Amino acid sequence: MCGIVGLLGSPRPEAELHQTLSAMCGTIRHRGPDGEGHLVEPLVAMGMRRLSIIDVAGGDQPIGSEDGQVQVVFNGEIYNYRRLRRELEQAGHTFKTHSDTEVIVHGYEEWGHRVLDRLRGMFAIALWDRRRRRALLARDRLGIKPLYLWRHAGEIAFASELKALELLPGFPAEVDPLAVTRYLAFGYVPDPLTIWAGVEKLPPGHYLEWNAEQGARVVQWWSPAVPVNTGLTVEDAVSELRRLFEDAVACHLESEVPLGAFLSGGVDSSAVVAQMQRLMDRPVDTFTIGFSEEAFDESPHAAQVARAIGTVHTERRLNPDIDALIEELVLAFDEPFADSSALPTWLVSRLAREKVTVALSGDGGDELFGGYTRYGEVLDRPDAPPALRRLAALVGRRLPHGLFGRNALLNRSRSAEGRFASTVALPLLIEEGGTVRPALLADDARIENLLDDLFAKTSGLDLGARMALVDVMSYLPGDILTKVDRMSMQVSLEARVPLLDHHFAEFALGLPHALKRRDGETKWIFRRALEGLVPAPVLTKPKQGFAVPLVHWVRGPLRHRTAALADPGSPIYRYCDPDATARILDEHRRGRRDHSVQIWRLLVLHLWLVARRP
Repeated sequence: MCGIVGLLGSPRPEAELHQTLSAMCGTIRHRGPDGEGHLVEPLVAMGMRRLSIIDVAGGDQPIGSEDGQVQVVFNGEIYNYRRLRRELEQAGHTFKTHSDTEVIVHGYEEWGHRVLDRLRGMFAIALWDRRRRRALLARDRLGIKPLYLWRHAGEIAFASELKALELLPGFPAEVDPLAVTRYLAFGYVPDPLTIWAGVEKLPPGHYLEWNAEQGARVVQWWSPAVPVNTGLTVEDAVSELRRLFEDAVACHLESEVPLGAFLSGGVDSSAVVAQMQRLMDRPVDTFTIGFSEEAFDESPHAAQVARAIGTVHTERRLNPDIDALIEELVLAFDEPFADSSALPTWLVSRLAREKVTVALSGDGGDELFGGYTRYGEVLDRPDAPPALRRLAALVGRRLPHGLFGRNALLNRSRSAEGRFASTVALPLLIEEGGTVRPALLADDARIENLLDDLFAKTSGLDLGARMALVDVMSYLPGDILTKVDRMSMQVSLEARVPLLDHHFAEFALGLPHALKRRDGETKWIFRRALEGLVPAPVLTKPKQGFAVPLVHWVRGPLRHRTAALADPGSPIYRYCDPDATARILDEHRRGRRDHSVQIWRLLVLHLWLVARRP
C-alpha cells in the first residue's frame, strides 16, 4: 500500500523533476511513511511513498523488469500474486523480489494491458514501457484506490491525492461550478469530475494509455454490468456464495504485518470477521468505536458479536469534539466531501492503527445484496399512471415550500428511476427545495434526471438490479470507498474490502434481485449463506449503518459555524442562492424541517472554500 505521483511528457530538467517528485510525495507521506522511490528519465517521472505490507525488506518501488525496460509504481495489493508469479516463472520470467508489485511488471511483458484482467486486488498503477515509449495508468475495477489526472500543455500529471497535483506550477486552482452542483446533490464530487476545473478522476475499471507521438486515450477495461443468472437454485446460490466468500476473505489475509478488522456488529463486518476467525490460527484483532448518544452507539452489539466469535476486541466509546475536528476532517479529502460517517471511520482507523497496519472492512455488501432500505422504498411503490404523475407535479410545484405533503406530491410525480435518485441526492432547483443559483443549472437539473446517464447503462435489467448497478457505478466509489481510503490512509492504515473481491462481487451482482430482497428482508440470500458462520442474532438485527448524531451537531456544537452560512460574505454564495439558503436555515432553526444533511453539505463547502480561498 502506498501513494503514487508522476508526470508524463514533461519537458522539465531532470533535477527539477526529482525536486517536483519529492515535493509531491511529501504531500502524501501519510499514505506511505516507510519509504520513497523515484524514476526520472526522458518523457517520464514517477514517484511513490511506501507503506510496507508484503516483502517488507525487498519490495521498494519502482520495480523493473529483468532488462529494466518496464518500470512500475503502484498503490494497492495484488492478492493472487503468488499464483501469477508461478505462471510467469513457468513462462521464463525471473523475479528479483518477493513482492506483489513485480507480477505487474512481468505480467505486462507477457500479456500487455490485458494483465489488468488477471489482477485480483485493489490498485492504481503507473507503468512505463521504455521500449515502446508508452505509459499505462490504470485503476481497479470498483474504484477502491484513487487516481487523479491533470492534462496540461502536453503534459499529464497524476497522483493518488489531489493535494499532490496542486503543487505543480500552473495548476488551475479554479473551482468547477458543475462539480459544486453535483457535490450539493450527492455529497461528493462524482467521477470523472473533481472540484478543480480541468482536473479529473480516472474512473474505476479504466486505464489511460499514453505515448509521446499519439497522446492519451482512456479505455474502459471492466464493467460492473454483468448478466443476471436466473437459472440458479437457492441451494446452488448459497453454496457458491459460501465458496467465493471464503476464498475472497482468505486471499485478503496476505500480509507480513499485523492485521485486524473493523467490527460494527452488522451483517457484513460480522461475516468478514467470522470468516477471518475460521481461517486464522490466532484470534482476530477487532476494533469498534461508540458514541455517547445511545441511538448511534453500536459498540455494545459489536462487543457481543466479538465475544461470540472469539476475537481480541478493542472498543473505545467517544464523545468527539466535532467543532475541534471538523476543519481537519474537511481538508483531508482535498475536495468537498459530506458523508458525516467519515468521522467515525477516521476514529476507528486511528484506534486500529495503534495495534495493526492492515484492517479488513465489510464495505460493499449493501450494494451487492440490496441492503439499503431505499431500494424497498422504490420497489414497494409502483409508478403512478402518467396522468396522475403530471397532476402531482403541477400541484406540488405550486404549493409553498415547507407545506406538509408538498415533497410527497413531487416524489409521486417521478418515475421509479427518479424516485431512486431522490433517495440518494438532494434537490438542486430552488422550486424543489434546493439552493443552487439558477444560472449554474442546466435544463435537466431536476432531481429525477441526475442519474439518467447511469440508468441508461443498465437497460434490460430488472429495477432492483439497475438500482444496485447505479450505486456500484456512483455511490460506492464516489462516497463509500473514497471515505474508507482517505480516512484509513490519513493514519497510514491499509483498509481492505474482501466483499469487493471481483470474483465474489461479479457473482453477487449477477444474482436476481428476488434472491436479495424477499418479504421485506434485505440481503436475503447472503444471510442464508452466512447461517452457521456468524452468530444467529446478527442475521436478524435491523440495519443501522455507521451513523453520527448529525442533528445534534448542527443544532449544538456546530451552531456557531452554521451561523456563518447566513453571512452574505460566505463563499458559498458564488454558487448558492441567498434567499433559498436562508429559508433552509430558518426552517431548520424553527424545527419545521430537519435540514441537517443539507446544512452539513453547505457547511463543508463553506469551510473548504474558506480554507482554500480559490
